[in-house]
Amino acid sequence: MRTNRAIRTPGGLSLRLDVRATVVVALILLAALTASVVLIGTGDFPIPAGDVLRTLLGNGNAGQEFIVNELRLPRVLVGLLVGASLGLGGALFQAISRNPLGSPDVLGLSQGATAGALTMIVLFSGSAEQVTTGALVGGLVTGLGIYLLAWRQGVHGYRLVLVGIGVSAIVTAVNGYLLTRSTLTEASQAVVWMTGSLSGRDWTQVWPLLWLCAILVPLVLANGRGLRMMEMGDDVSNALGVRVERVRLLLLVAAVLLTAAATAAAGPVSFVALTAPQLARRLTRSPGPNLLPSLCMGATLLVTADWTSQKVFGADQLPVGVVTGVLGGVYLLWLLVTERRAGRI
Repeated sequence: MRTNRAIRTPGGLSLRLDVRATVVVALILLAALTASVVLIGTGDFPIPAGDVLRTLLGNGNAGQEFIVNELRLPRVLVGLLVGASLGLGGALFQAISRNPLGSPDVLGLSQGATAGALTMIVLFSGSAEQVTTGALVGGLVTGLGIYLLAWRQGVHGYRLVLVGIGVSAIVTAVNGYLLTRSTLTEASQAVVWMTGSLSGRDWTQVWPLLWLCAILVPLVLANGRGLRMMEMGDDVSNALGVRVERVRLLLLVAAVLLTAAATAAAGPVSFVALTAPQLARRLTRSPGPNLLPSLCMGATLLVTADWTSQKVFGADQLPVGVVTGVLGGVYLLWLLVTERRAGRI
């Protein structure tokens, strides 16, 4: 039985609070912060968690401040922001398409961003900044192409997924062709980027992601009510006063921007956008898109995967995208077995 609380403000506004979902979000945030502190202290020069906290508060020695603030904190912040962006973007795509497989990995946005990055690496021998820009542009162009191809008096869920799968196959073939045109050095650089990694991330990747999230996250959450109503169907949503196509387009653009920016910052980290909303929904047991829980779950998954990579294989030995791919594959297998036992597939 669900427990909901109604909160009223002196100004006359009211808010219905799902107690279980609120507790779950708080616990996930605590897990993300704990994993972040532990991750900052992990590396060739281990730092105890207490010293990490003291250094973050400005009470560490010179060596600790350099290691924490200049080397490790930016990487962790990029991981949190990338995971949060992918988790929220995945929740938006799954809610709009009304399909649990409607994630950037399946719809081809990650592949589009990869194509943009490969174009800069192979054809223009671009710098790190140019590769990042290419990935962002590639993701945006792919998202626009999917939307236009799926448009037919509106964009509907299954058509969006089918068009996305087709575009993904085409862009994957383009990526393969670009790799065949590359030199050995370019191919090595491209493969590392395509795997998804947080290695070498610094403050130049933190600030653009932070500003983008600061703009898009409140915008998305403000339209969460309309998105939830849209799950009842376009006709019902229109009758309830939701401008369906405007809300859908706005949230699709936000999801594409979040996914493209995350991919540009860390490469196509697989399965986070697909898995985070599913795990969040299972924990909250709440209907609807679960936007905030998915955001928090994505951040937690990515920093935990990065800590696992460093703890098991050493710093920078295994890209975080490999770990998320393995964990995501295991989760999908478990989900398929569970659904089959329940007789739903």
